[in-house]
Amino acid sequence: MHYFSQLFNYDHPWSHVVIGMWHKYPNPHCSHVLSIDVVDRSVDPNTGIIRTERILGCKQKAPAWIVKLFGGSEDAFVREVSFVDPATQTATITSVNLSLSQFATCYESIRYTPSPDGRTTFAQTAEIQARVALWRSAADKLENWLVQRFEQNAHLGKIGFTDVLRQLWENREQQTVKQS
Repeated sequence: MHYFSQLFNYDHPWSHVVIGMWHKYPNPHCSHVLSIDVVDRSVDPNTGIIRTERILGCKQKAPAWIVKLFGGSEDAFVREVSFVDPATQTATITSVNLSLSQFATCYESIRYTPSPDGRTTFAQTAEIQARVALWRSAADKLENWLVQRFEQNAHLGKIGFTDVLRQLWENREQQTVKQS
């Protein structure tokens, strides 16, 4: 099993980042994400927590040896469940791959919380595990490739989401100044 984690701050308040979560895709930095389908959304009447379940459709170019050994295609699907708690100003997102999960799983967790300086703290972790016990060397190679791909996509996701937030909020601020 391999682990990945990163922690940093977005230069936007929590409320802006949470609104931006719903506008993250599509963006040119994360062109591998092709579709986002909302499966379910509900609001708990007692707590006000918003729960959303989505399926993300992705296209990932896998090395030939992976396709040859495990089959499959470039099309991949990910289940994402998010909880936004306005009372505690916490947003959590968990995701897991649906495609080829009999061979490998990637369980990701993201948490957005306000930081004392008015920015938003982003904490991301991932556990990546190949499930091919018979062929440990193949499992190690698969895990290594998955970790590299996850790190690349996480980096692109950070860049893309920063651009989305900039477009959403800095353009609005400029329009407000022009209207004044």
